[in-house]
Amino acid sequence: MTGTPARSSRRTFLEQSLLTAAAALVPLAPASAVRRRRRRWPDQRIRLGVIGVRGRGRAHIGAFKSSPDCEVVALCDVDEGVIEPAMKAVPEATYHKDLRALLDDDTIDAVSIATPNHWHSLALIWALEAEKHVYVEKPLGHNVFEGRQVVRAARRAGKIVQHGTQARSDPATRDALQWLREGGLGQVKLATGLCYKLRESIGKVAGAQEPPATCDYDLWTGPAPLVPLMRTNLHYDWHWDFATGNGDIGNQGVHQLDIARWGLGLEGHPLRVTSCGGRLGYDDDGETPNTQVALYDYGEKQIVFEVRGLPTPAWRGASIGVIFHGEGGTLVSASYEQLLAFDHDGTEVARFEGGGNHFQNFLDAVKAGDASLLNAPLEVGHLSTALCHLGNASYRLGRECAIAEAPAPFGESEAGNEAFGRLREHLCANGIAAADARILRGPTLAFDGARECFSGERAEEANRLLTREYRVPFVVPERA
Repeated sequence: MTGTPARSSRRTFLEQSLLTAAAALVPLAPASAVRRRRRRWPDQRIRLGVIGVRGRGRAHIGAFKSSPDCEVVALCDVDEGVIEPAMKAVPEATYHKDLRALLDDDTIDAVSIATPNHWHSLALIWALEAEKHVYVEKPLGHNVFEGRQVVRAARRAGKIVQHGTQARSDPATRDALQWLREGGLGQVKLATGLCYKLRESIGKVAGAQEPPATCDYDLWTGPAPLVPLMRTNLHYDWHWDFATGNGDIGNQGVHQLDIARWGLGLEGHPLRVTSCGGRLGYDDDGETPNTQVALYDYGEKQIVFEVRGLPTPAWRGASIGVIFHGEGGTLVSASYEQLLAFDHDGTEVARFEGGGNHFQNFLDAVKAGDASLLNAPLEVGHLSTALCHLGNASYRLGRECAIAEAPAPFGESEAGNEAFGRLREHLCANGIAAADARILRGPTLAFDGARECFSGERAEEANRLLTREYRVPFVVPERA
């Protein structure tokens, strides 16, 4: 299952495919129940494998190979056609098409996971069962159930696991939010998260498409339903399919929701969530909304999150960021490495600067054997990731209506309705009339944070969206 990608002969490729198929017939956890682990010393380099290398994974490779504490020794991707740039970066690394082969290598101490969202949790659980430390990209899980199962599995395994919300390691963000919580702007009860990120149409196909010949599509699909490919591109555009991605609220928004929750000092789940929006401006094969507003009600405090995939200007200095609305002014996070505070007259009153290294924070914790050193531990990542899933649950249960039929979709929430009003203006600026555009107006769903399930009206429907039906053998277990 190892070899040189892209240059492999057809015979080698077929041999790899047969080995992959055979692997599916054996127990999925790595073979050894009890392993001989290399004894770690402070001056040793951590031997690390990167799983998923087409996009974000290449950033992982660059960050880890640049650290004196780490050696990237293995790469894994189910598509041989995308592996060459990664192999050029670390030509001495071993290539695996199946992550199970990488995880079964006892000489590897840690892995980083940069696969599509639907693989994050299962790959992490398998890595823990293989006794690896793990750095996992956001979002932590594809649904709420997966996030909680991963947190439990990590606690039992006793390994170091870092969530990829990298702003947690930037001094500018850390210092600014501490200043905010200590009263820098007086009382703060509202944060607005923004994902104003232009997204073009992904096109529309007339029928099933062939996955790349270099890709093991069954393995790529993994825990998701194995269905024909109904879009032009297998890669990246999976973000806009609810079976494999979570839309921009789960792609980009998990960072901003994490910062918003952190700055407001919110340690648990919201009491209620409401969301509405649609995929507007084009008709394509995407499912997830490119236009969305979600309201998270914590009682005395609220978070509003906005997704805009059509052209839109920045708001209060941010396009992808968070605005905290305080008694004494606003704190604007438009960059993880620079945050600015303003009074109500627009005068800058505080500035926070400084970047960090989230990958090195993970390595430091691994070398010290101390999970308390982590800036983004799993429970924190789970709570912020869950916000994305809760917002999407309300959206997916929405009733279709014209925007003009929903003048105040957030009830008594002034902040939510104000954001929706600005959204209407934004659509109008893009030539979309309120009388014509159709959206999904989601219900307000009550959430029981202690039990991590919805309660009250429409709870049965909503709770089905907290997990999924898994296909054997790619099952996220009830107990890892």
